[in-house]
Amino acid sequence: MLFSVIWVISLAGLVVLMSFIGIKKSTMTCKKVQVLIPGNQYFIDRQEVDDILGLNNNSLIGRRLENINLHGLEKSLKANPFIESAKVYADMDGVIVVEISQRQPMMRMINLNGQNFYVDEHGLKIPVSDNFTARVVVANGFIDEAFLNKVDTLHTAIAQDVFKTADFIRKDSLWTAQIGQIYVNEQHEMELIPRVGNQRILLGNADSLEVKFKNLLAFYKQALPQVGWDAYKAINIKYSNQVIGIKNDHMKKNTPTIIKNDSLNAVKDTSQIKQ
Repeated sequence: MLFSVIWVISLAGLVVLMSFIGIKKSTMTCKKVQVLIPGNQYFIDRQEVDDILGLNNNSLIGRRLENINLHGLEKSLKANPFIESAKVYADMDGVIVVEISQRQPMMRMINLNGQNFYVDEHGLKIPVSDNFTARVVVANGFIDEAFLNKVDTLHTAIAQDVFKTADFIRKDSLWTAQIGQIYVNEQHEMELIPRVGNQRILLGNADSLEVKFKNLLAFYKQALPQVGWDAYKAINIKYSNQVIGIKNDHMKKNTPTIIKNDSLNAVKDTSQIKQ
């Protein structure tokens, strides 16, 4: 019985408190707008946010909070292609807080028609920005993925393969530092362009990426120290059981070598293979 009385009193107190808060909010005016944009990549700057919120003409400051459509402000912010999520709310001091999460670009793609756009970490296409250029891997070549200048998913198989490969690269600090470009050739196979060394890395498709890159690392550690970084014009890692190194023309007179490795059946030097 005592417990029931206490519960009823607590509930009544809560109702009174909520009513008081409601009355206070109905008379409170907006004193300030606080915008929070975490991170160090700014595709959308404070000026653009102010334009969306109407802060440049002070349309929010001094207005009653009950007359401000906070949900509408959120919807307007989310319509911007660089904003992944937005939350707008008012605190008890009359401050409207705007929390913005920007999309995180993971790759820059240039399609067959020369259209230039980013792909974010969720695999969504977003436009490039006049405010900021992200330092991410670039993909180009025979990529037939169209861009309609709006946030959209990847539709073609080759674009999805490129995204899968770029995502694998960005999650490994070694490959992020080493691989600067993904090129799609006429056969719709991927070639990787390294930052160190002049050779092309023939990747093929996005199957067995972990094995292929493990084999490439073994080739870097065992084969290249013997002949130098510029000895090979191409490294073929398309097949999961071997790495094929194709030497530059001036190196072809050298004796071919076969390097054994735990992660490979064989690392082969095919300097005598006709290209």
